[in-house]
Amino acid sequence: MKLTDEEQAMYAGDRGVAVQRAMDLLVRYGEALGAESLVDTNNVCGTVGATMPFLRDYSAKHGGFDAVFSEFNLDSADVIEIPKVKVYSSHLQQGLDPEHAERQNVHSDVVKIYRAGEAYTGKLGIQPLNTCAPYQVGNVPVKGEHCAWMESSAVIYINSVLGARTNAEGRESAGAAMLTGKIPYWGFHLEENRGGTHLIELDIDVRTVADWGLLGYYIGEIVQDRIPVINGLQHVPNMPKLKHFGAAAASSGGVEMYHVIGQTPEAPTLAAAFRGQRPLETIRYGAAERRLAYERVNTTGKDTQVDFVMLGCPHYSMEQIWEVCQLLEGQRLSGNTQLWIFTPKATKQMADQAGYTKIIEDAGGFLMTDTCSSVGRVMPKGTRVAAVDSAKQAHYLPAIMGVQAWFGTTAECIQAAVTGRWTGALA
Repeated sequence: MKLTDEEQAMYAGDRGVAVQRAMDLLVRYGEALGAESLVDTNNVCGTVGATMPFLRDYSAKHGGFDAVFSEFNLDSADVIEIPKVKVYSSHLQQGLDPEHAERQNVHSDVVKIYRAGEAYTGKLGIQPLNTCAPYQVGNVPVKGEHCAWMESSAVIYINSVLGARTNAEGRESAGAAMLTGKIPYWGFHLEENRGGTHLIELDIDVRTVADWGLLGYYIGEIVQDRIPVINGLQHVPNMPKLKHFGAAAASSGGVEMYHVIGQTPEAPTLAAAFRGQRPLETIRYGAAERRLAYERVNTTGKDTQVDFVMLGCPHYSMEQIWEVCQLLEGQRLSGNTQLWIFTPKATKQMADQAGYTKIIEDAGGFLMTDTCSSVGRVMPKGTRVAAVDSAKQAHYLPAIMGVQAWFGTTAECIQAAVTGRWTGALA
């Protein structure tokens, strides 16, 4: 790998031990990927600290949060004093909501560790956004900007909708990028790797958030880690629709980028989306494919009595919270069903001011932050059957938590929360 003079100085240890270990990790990582150089980044989203049980134990045994960062962000068995981050860095979702820890069945001792971790990341200069959707609360990279982001649903969103450039980084490479402002120059950082591979021709209207989730789930299974190009759109999608589409495609497959003709910034035309190349395959998406996607995402749903409705994967936007309140205001939840909605902390503050949190709480639900049921493994005790409006959550929640999951529209989920029963069906 070719390093600049500044990179050589960091690699040699002239900028401190932590930076040296970070550069060593990035060079080894880049060489394994075939990268010939590093690229500058001033926007990193990752995770540090010790909210998960194993990491909490490791922290206690090996000397605190510096030990965790050293081992799990820098691949160093030596405990290194970690300096402030060099570039703008944001923290992704955590393992719990400290304000609802008791309801989430999280012990108070864990909350103390969480608070200590917040102080630690603050000392490092990492922004405590604590969300899987940083682009909803102020971290909005621009077209062509090189980033180093973790979190599959966030990676696919900024690559595709914003035109920023990132690969799906891990905890290690993101942590190293925070300290160096560097990331290997490969994959989606390179213009030649951002062209479409598969053409998706829409034979039906894709209108609702649920429609977009089903489309993403179907496409992800088909194209896996390639780049789909969607053509034939009849309505302009908003942010929640594209967010749920990308999250679903990244879950059922490994999609990190897509194009929508006439909508996403690198796809004004078919020729531009494919960079002048021919698609490897043309896939038609109609009623039969939509039905197949619906059946697959609902494969674990059996019992119609719903114990738990979970909304907010990826984290809910203000618009989605508003929609829930339109559906929920003046109603009460079933005594047998709980409703938890997950959102970024900054969005919850706005929802508090707008009165939306009160509407949700008056109905018997809760607006929570910082985590979700799959990441934090937090659910009401005794949950057997859940209802979600996220294809991503329907994909992961049964495997992680051992529950049945129904996928449907937001309206169907709210109906399930109020009645305690699942009555959703594909329209």
